Amino acid sequence: MRVAIVNGPNLGQLGCREPSLYGTETLSGILARVRAYAAERDVEVEDFQSNHEGALIDFLEERGPLLDGVVLNAGALTHYGLSLRDAVAALRCPVVEVHLTNVHRREPFRRRSVLSAVSAGQIVGFGAPGYLLAIDGLLALHARGVDAATSNKGGEAP
Repeated sequence: MRVAIVNGPNLGQLGCREPSLYGTETLSGILARVRAYAAERDVEVEDFQSNHEGALIDFLEERGPLLDGVVLNAGALTHYGLSLRDAVAALRCPVVEVHLTNVHRREPFRRRSVLSAVSAGQIVGFGAPGYLLAIDGLLALHARGVDAATSNKGGEAP
């Protein structure tokens, strides 16, 4: 199984950006944990981070056909990135949306996700371990034979 961990704007600043909110672990530290966790489960991981919506879309368009799943922390693009949303909807593999904080307990603008309707699921509020939970979620979907066509793309749960 091949999974991409995709991170959006400002996530490259983890560890120094608002540590009281996001913690002190860096993105490279989180990715190292994810890689080790995934390797124990025979999951190959590649990662990508950009502060630019177009670069995230280019990555998903290029790599998406080769993937069995995507873990996506789109940062602020979660709330308004309609082009990113369309790129996620076009993927043929399930996507799990991840947020380090519980966005539903934060400012009202953070409670709206334009991605959730085209994602298989959403994991919020568990910090860095949320990425590991997302790997487990993708493995469970994969074991059930769930792909993008049956993983909540635009509607009801399978």
